[in-house]
Amino acid sequence: MKAAGLGKTSEQWCQEIQEEMIKADRWERKFHEAQMQNETLEKSLLESQNEKGELKARVAEFEKTLHQYRNRNSVIELRASLDKIEQMKRRVKELEVALQNCEIQIEFFEASEERKKEQLLCCQ
Repeated sequence: MKAAGLGKTSEQWCQEIQEEMIKADRWERKFHEAQMQNETLEKSLLESQNEKGELKARVAEFEKTLHQYRNRNSVIELRASLDKIEQMKRRVKELEVALQNCEIQIEFFEASEERKKEQLLCCQ
């Protein structure tokens, strides 16, 4: 049975309405799926941002530790260098004392040689 002026039967209208309701239900499901996916992505983004913050904090801590170790190593190297310098100073002093002893011996031998020359001259 056709309704006056509408060109479709009530069954056709019911079928069209049912099809539109099915389409609306599909779109609503897609919308809910997209909403759930969006929520999942937002949660994942938040977790990633938190992890990024934690990683930045760890990197900063590692950089601080590295800086401390480098400073510590520099101090150790400086102490080792200072110890070497002190050893070299002691060795230089030892060599200076040995040199002075040698100079005294040379002076003694030269004086002794002079006396022997004088004695030889006197004896001739």
